[in-house]
Amino acid sequence: MFVSARKRLFFLFISSLLLLLLAPSDGSSNSTANLNQSHKKTGRTLEMTPKVLFQIKLHALFHWSSFGFLMPVGIILARMSSKSKSGRSIRVLFYCHVISQIAAVLLATGGAALSLMNFENSFSNSHQRVGLALYGFMWLQPLIGFFRPERGVKVRSLWYFLHWLLGIAICATGITNVYIGLHTYHERTTKSVKLWTGLLTFELSLLLFFYLLIDRWSYMMKQGNAPIEQLRPTDNRKTYPTTLRKELGMVQE
Repeated sequence: MFVSARKRLFFLFISSLLLLLLAPSDGSSNSTANLNQSHKKTGRTLEMTPKVLFQIKLHALFHWSSFGFLMPVGIILARMSSKSKSGRSIRVLFYCHVISQIAAVLLATGGAALSLMNFENSFSNSHQRVGLALYGFMWLQPLIGFFRPERGVKVRSLWYFLHWLLGIAICATGITNVYIGLHTYHERTTKSVKLWTGLLTFELSLLLFFYLLIDRWSYMMKQGNAPIEQLRPTDNRKTYPTTLRKELGMVQE
């Protein structure tokens, strides 16, 4: 049953990806022409039409939601499932992890399709080059996740390490590219991005804090509980470990 559910999720992911890539885009040639003409006239500063400006903001929103939110949340969910002791909680967290990562890949794919169909793509800057490499690894990661070996198989440990390492690398690179994109937007439009950079940093700091808190939460909760064995005070008002008290009792006898 679990394997069939995994196959259904895989086919759903592939179908959504194909529909997103094949979706038509109106006025893509006009938007590209506007970008190229503006760039030729003003150099690095672009005088953008409202439509082009909206498409750029939509592209940024897709990637922010994908790399800056859903992917880190998916990593946190996977971390929580590894710490959970309830079988039901582990399954729920696992499926939430899968859904969040599929949504992240689809949003990033939508941002990529929007960029390829409407913007100038000479790949002459870091944002475009990093993004192109990122998309390839991003589409590879869910395939690795869907075709994971069963527990108990020897290659499971190697698979887990590669899946974990690639996921962390994609998320970190994607977040970095969002920052690069904000900087590129500022360079080409002269519009301030300090507010958006600050909001992104604040959000990621909260997610990082929560990720680190998961490891220490159970230990922190135990700090308020009384110790299992209460130590008995002696006449000189000193306490001794349990083993030492036993030794003292044997000597007195």
